[in-house]
Formats: sequence, structure tokens, C-alpha cells
Amino acid sequence: MAPPMSATRFLDALRDEGLQVVEVDGWRTHHRNAKGPWGPVHGVMVHHSATSGSADTVRVCYDGRPDLPGPLCHAVITKDGTVHLVGCGRANHAGLGDGDVLRAVIAEKRLPHADESDADGNRAFYGFECENLGDGADPWPSAQVEALEKASAALCRVHGWTERSVIGHLEWQPGKVDPRGFPMDVLRERIAARLK
Repeated sequence: MAPPMSATRFLDALRDEGLQVVEVDGWRTHHRNAKGPWGPVHGVMVHHSATSGSADTVRVCYDGRPDLPGPLCHAVITKDGTVHLVGCGRANHAGLGDGDVLRAVIAEKRLPHADESDADGNRAFYGFECENLGDGADPWPSAQVEALEKASAALCRVHGWTERSVIGHLEWQPGKVDPRGFPMDVLRERIAARLK
């Protein structure tokens, strides 16, 4: 059980990992805390944005969509590997997911198949949206995947988590497919190697 990082600690953790970070105006106080609790946090959730273009992706993730107010994550990782901070606090990224998966993340054990939506993921997970159409054809540049690896490892370092605390949205919520384009097990292997 871990309290969420402050905005300053979050920024410092990313920079300490060697990432290029852009602070979007207002990100430190941009959240959905009025809609429910933020924390304790237990892990990191990875998404693809289903958008194209860095500026548009960051804008959508900050502002949200007509059916879902922003922020839609805590940070956007664009194709060039830049991390854009868009929110600090509860964000509309995970939604309801499988409580058995959450318990496995907390215990840092192998994930069960997600087949229920009975736990609040927006409370329990940091969210990274990665600029990608999510169609299986849009490429994942090495700079972007490396930035995702570093950013995930940075949060794990602060909280004392292993790579098992990093999951994809598709592992959390039935019917989700993101991130599409690379296997989460490969990302976790890279995070584990970095944490060593």
C-alpha cells in the first residue's frame, strides 16, 4: 500500500531515470479527485491512445473527450520518447477492472485472466498513454518503448515495486486490447532488467 507521489516527486523520478519531460500547463492540479479517491496506488497501467500526432494526443489526454473528461492519464509518451505530464491525481484511464488482477498486482504474482469489472482502477494505478493508433500496424519506435520502460521503472523504484506492478489495460479490463503492438511480458522483462 503506497500513497501517491506528489507532483514534484513524480517529475523528479522521471527525470532521475534520464527521461525528457515536458510539463503541460496546469498538470500539477489537473485531476478527477472530486469523483473518487486517489490512492493508495499499487501499480502502473499502460495504454495506447488510439490517436495520431503528438500535439493532438497530448491535448486529448489533457482535455478528455465529450464522453470522458480529462485527464485521461498522468503522462503521455509520444513517439519520440518525450514524456508529457498532463495530470496529477485521479485520472480517467483505467475504469473498473478485475479485483483478482488488482490483488495479484499488490502481491506481485502472475496475473489471472481479467473476467470481471468490480474494482476501481482509477484509484489504484498511475496511467501512461502512448501515442499509437492501436491498430496493430502503427509502429512503436524504439525511443518510445525505451521511454515507457524507463518511466515505468522510475515509478517502481520510488515505490519499491517489481516489474509485476506494471500491467496493460487489456490485462485489467475485459474487452480491452491496449496496448496493441507489443507483448506486456516483453516490457516487464525490460523493466526487470533496468531495475537490476
